[in-house]
Amino acid sequence: MQHVLDIQRQVDTDDLPDDTCLERWVMGALHDQMQSCEVTVRLVEAEEMQALNLAYRGKDYATNVLSFPADLPEEIVAQMPERLLGDIVLCVPVLRQEAVEQSKALASHMAHLLVHGCLHLQGYDHEDDAQAAIMEQKEIHILARWGISNPYEQEAGRPERP
Repeated sequence: MQHVLDIQRQVDTDDLPDDTCLERWVMGALHDQMQSCEVTVRLVEAEEMQALNLAYRGKDYATNVLSFPADLPEEIVAQMPERLLGDIVLCVPVLRQEAVEQSKALASHMAHLLVHGCLHLQGYDHEDDAQAAIMEQKEIHILARWGISNPYEQEAGRPERP
C-alpha cells in the first residue's frame, strides 16, 4: 500500500524538520491504515492559522494544529486510487512558542502535533476522557518509535490537549 503526502511550506526556515522527517512522522501515524491514503500537511504563519481557526472553529486566535478530515461521497471515494484523508495545518510560530514554554525540542513537539493531527484524520478524538486516553496512548506509542518521550508527562501537571 502506498500513502501520498503533500507538504506545503508557507514557512520554511532552517530550524524546521525537513520533508523526510515530516514524511516519516505522517507515515508512522498512518501505519495502521489498510488502504492507501493521501494527506496534505501545511506549515503556516500565525495570521493564516488565526483566519482558519476563526472561520472553522469560531475562535479568533492562532492555534497549534488544525485537522480537516475529507468528507467526500462514497461514490467519489470508490473511484479514487488513494483515500483522501484530509489536511493538517501546523502553525510554526505557535509550535515554536509552545516548545520553548514546555522545554521541548521543536522537532519533537512538531512530531507530536503532526501525529495528533493524523489521528484526528483517522477518526480519533479527545472530546471526553475515555476517547482522550485512547488517543493519547496511541500518540505515545507512535512517538516512542522515534525515541520521543511522552508529550503528556510534565513535572507540574499535564499540558492542555492540542
